[in-house]
Amino acid sequence: MLALLLLTAITTFQPARPTVGDPITIDFAAPTTVDPSPDYEVVSRNNRQVVIRTFVPHTIAVTGKTADGPVSVMIPIHSVLKPDDKLEPAPLKPPKAEPWPRLPFIVIGIAALCAIGAWTAVVLLARRRTPKPVVVIVPAEEFRSRVLRLRRAAIGMRWAYLADAVRSYLASVRSDLGAELTTAELLARVEERDQLHEVAGEPPAEQPPGRRRYDTTGYDARETLGEILHQGDLEKFSPWGPAPADFDDAVKRALEIPLWIEPPPEPAAAPIEQEAAA
Repeated sequence: MLALLLLTAITTFQPARPTVGDPITIDFAAPTTVDPSPDYEVVSRNNRQVVIRTFVPHTIAVTGKTADGPVSVMIPIHSVLKPDDKLEPAPLKPPKAEPWPRLPFIVIGIAALCAIGAWTAVVLLARRRTPKPVVVIVPAEEFRSRVLRLRRAAIGMRWAYLADAVRSYLASVRSDLGAELTTAELLARVEERDQLHEVAGEPPAEQPPGRRRYDTTGYDARETLGEILHQGDLEKFSPWGPAPADFDDAVKRALEIPLWIEPPPEPAAAPIEQEAAA
């Protein structure tokens, strides 16, 4: 009996003033097995040390067994409530605002950049595939421009440039007068066409001399062609150069070559009723 009193006397617990829910550490004088109880729960056991916890605000009795017999200890449990506490809950703190997630915005930005790049590529490819407008150059206008530049500019080899302009124009409007022909061959073909074609309404270059429009004005296209081409050959290949001739007059007559090759359309004949009324 005396031994049990001594065991109870040297049993201690911490904290000295425990409250509801505090873990209470009990140090026994000898190894003790704590009995289960509805007033508390055993948290842990370690030889002579036992940790319990309770939620009842009154004195609890913790009992156990040792080698020398049963042992018990009385532990007063204090309430955490103040006297005459109204039991009103503490005011709630406002929730903390969570930061906006960055990942969705990064994904959206990457998708937008990809879409912009794709549409830019589509626009550039569409522009590349757009057919460029075909510039149609009228042979007669190009020939006139080249000849006028020769008359205005003081350059060498004027007869050669004039002959090249005439050859280029003839090759562009008549397939039988190609630029590969020599001067003699070209003039011979012009003579053959004049002799063979006798159909009324053909261009003057293909009409017989008796119906040629420029015969009444003293203009001879074959003579002009021959003079320009021969002078060009002499300036290109002869060591003495072209023969003395009036270049400005040759340019003036050369400007009439398109009218000989491509004459303007004849005016429509007046109706018989209008002629009778006149």
